[in-house]
Order: sequence, then structure tokens, then C-alpha cells
Amino acid sequence: MSLFAAVRVCAGEILLDGVNIACVPLSRLRSSLSIIPQDPVLFSGTVRFNLDPGHTVDDAEIWNMLKIAQLHELIQSLPHQLETVVTDAGDNFSVGQKQLFCLARALLRKSRVLVMDEATASIDVDTDRIIHEIVQEQLADCTVFIIAHRLSTIRNCDMIVVLSDGYVVETGPPSQLFAHSDGHFAKILAENQL
Repeated sequence: MSLFAAVRVCAGEILLDGVNIACVPLSRLRSSLSIIPQDPVLFSGTVRFNLDPGHTVDDAEIWNMLKIAQLHELIQSLPHQLETVVTDAGDNFSVGQKQLFCLARALLRKSRVLVMDEATASIDVDTDRIIHEIVQEQLADCTVFIIAHRLSTIRNCDMIVVLSDGYVVETGPPSQLFAHSDGHFAKILAENQL
């Protein structure tokens, strides 16, 4: 909420590339960030509109992103392809497909910061794996915040921040936290049998 300036920071500051986000115009800040929420959001409109609501990329780039997001065959099989109508809340697609649409949309935006807020909590293990492989390959030079309870989701992260009751209780790279057998992360691992 703070990163997207939906709530005001009461103390301290959030810096992105050394710039305090409080000094960045709201529209510029939010257009620089992407989010894939737990409950994927598709809009009423066409497949094309859902992937590129600002009409900023050409069809070749959309099709390329559909291939990366493993939606190419699905959309190609539809009679109207990119002009296929997305029903209310995207009910004509599965939850996993909607998450892949959200990922493709985020990739098309070319944001330097992506927030994945429990993005794979409601999908099957195979789609979870696909999403994380795509994120690792396509967003290797971006900052990706992964908020997750499923520990397998975060095992390949560079840094883990463990929260308890709204407070940071432990931070470090996974290898360090795995090795710290009496730490908070180790206790969570033991409880969840990663």
C-alpha cells in the first residue's frame, strides 16, 4: 500500500533508485510499478485491451508476450483471438490463465518494479512454477517483491524479509536464513516442511 502511495508513510521514506517516492507525481509513480494480485483482475473488454489497456505496443509484441506467458496457443485457438471479449471478471478464463494474463500485462508494461502479492496462492503447482520461471527469465534486471506464505514461492529470491505481527523480525539471503537453525525462518520451514 505504501509503495503504491495508497497510504501515507508516517515515518522514514521509500527510495526507488535513490529517489524518494513521496517526491514523484502519483501518476508517474504508479505507472512505473506493476502488481500481480492474489485475485487476478481482468477487465471487461477484449483480450488485447486486457494486455495493453494503454494501447502502447503493437500486435507482434503482444503475441510474443503471449508466447512467453504460455497463452499463445489458447488465444490463437479462439475465433476472434486478440479481439475475443473478456466477460465480467474474466469468467471465461481459469484462475491460472487470468494470473498468466496479469503476468503478461506486467511484462508488456516493462516496469522496473513488480509486486507479486500472493500471486500464486490460488493456482495449481504447474502454473506457479511457470510464473516463477518466467519472472526469473524475463525480470532478472528488475526488482520483484514477492509476498507469499507458500515457501516454495520464495526459495529462489535474493533476499527474504520475515514479518511477524507487522514487524520485520529477520532478513537475509535464503542460504543464510536456511543455515540459521534457531531463526524465525527456520521455524517456519520446520512447520511447513518445505
